[in-house]
Amino acid sequence: MHDNKHRPPTRVRDRHAFDAIIDARSPAEFALDHIPGAINCPVLDDDERRIVGTIYKQTGAFEARRVGGAMVAANLAKHLQGPLADKPIKWKPLVYCWRGGMRSGSMVQWFRLVGWDAQQLAGGYKSFRHHVLAQIEVLVPQLQLQVICGATGSAKTRVLQALAARGEQVLDLEELARHKGSLLGAWPGVPQPSQKHFETSIATQLETFDLSRPLYVEGESARIGRLSLPLSLVARMRAAPCIEVEASADARLAYLLRDYAYLGDDREALAELLGKLKELQGKETVQRWQQWAREGDLRQLFAELMSLHYDPHYGRSQAQHFEGWTQRRPVPTADLTAAGIEAVADAVRALPHRPAI
Repeated sequence: MHDNKHRPPTRVRDRHAFDAIIDARSPAEFALDHIPGAINCPVLDDDERRIVGTIYKQTGAFEARRVGGAMVAANLAKHLQGPLADKPIKWKPLVYCWRGGMRSGSMVQWFRLVGWDAQQLAGGYKSFRHHVLAQIEVLVPQLQLQVICGATGSAKTRVLQALAARGEQVLDLEELARHKGSLLGAWPGVPQPSQKHFETSIATQLETFDLSRPLYVEGESARIGRLSLPLSLVARMRAAPCIEVEASADARLAYLLRDYAYLGDDREALAELLGKLKELQGKETVQRWQQWAREGDLRQLFAELMSLHYDPHYGRSQAQHFEGWTQRRPVPTADLTAAGIEAVADAVRALPHRPAI
């Protein structure tokens, strides 16, 4: 047995000292958000948790613990016989539930009976959530952001990826949000994460950055799909110096036709999406666009979306959102093929680093 009586409580900052992080909550809670790297070994599944909650409300704590205890024991047996069957005696897991209560407590007790040096995370997931929000508030104001701007189709995300491949620090918010940020930006077949999980991903990345070096980020609006950027990050981006990828209209159209080719796979869904633009663009224009969508004529559709929808508002919205817009540094290009994007990334890297305004 391990002597845990005189140990200080295990905090979020101690989590890296363990061989594994076990999330004892239900699969639905885990899916919503969890500590990065944690594995889900629920002591109660979603249905069981609901049943125990109902018994607690209707009959009281003892009956809920009696019924729940049997379920917990059965689930622990499954985990011990399954994913944990090969763990050696020196294995040291950190276990957490919603707020460091009975679910993780019961698992830790069983693990210690087995002979493992298991610890319970003080405060559970709630303490981790506080840690995420605190990290964002503390680290964001220190970021040396360099904002990459450019009209729709300027391959900004690909430029970020090329910068990352060259060893530069990059925060790819669209990757974390699983969305390209525009009306047509949903990733095919990929749901966006929860707001909490999005924030967890941001905080996890921020912790890895060298705060003295530039950090490249795309000039996003305050929302990506249905997710909101942390307000402190929006404010920091607004005050950051801007670099504009000035790509020719032909290069942008060619890039969009490659990057959004999958929109032609479900023509009716695309036409339906375009219907949301009726108020902004008028019924007649949108009906023309919907016709092209149904015919699979993405070339004409994207060309008009650029010239009538995206481009007219672009300069004005950038000027509104970014304080450094008038001092932006242009990186012109007429080539957004793979080789062209590499050249843009090299040109961006060659610019002298500017501090925030």
